Amino acid sequence: MACPMCGSNRFYVKDPNDEYDTYSFDLEAGGVVFSEDVDESECPEVGEETPTYCSRCAWKGRFKELGKPCGD
Repeated sequence: MACPMCGSNRFYVKDPNDEYDTYSFDLEAGGVVFSEDVDESECPEVGEETPTYCSRCAWKGRFKELGKPCGD
């Protein structure tokens, strides 16, 4: 799984209660691994429909779209 535009495996999601708070994570072995500086008890649930943003380029979409080529 990677960004469909740039191939990065670093992403972030926004806090569902405050869109100005974000949670960065990497995709490792198909799983979400939040940054070490994030309290895991505060991390939002990341599911297939979660709006997800690439930390490297301008891609944004649903979590389930990661790994699909752009335009699919």
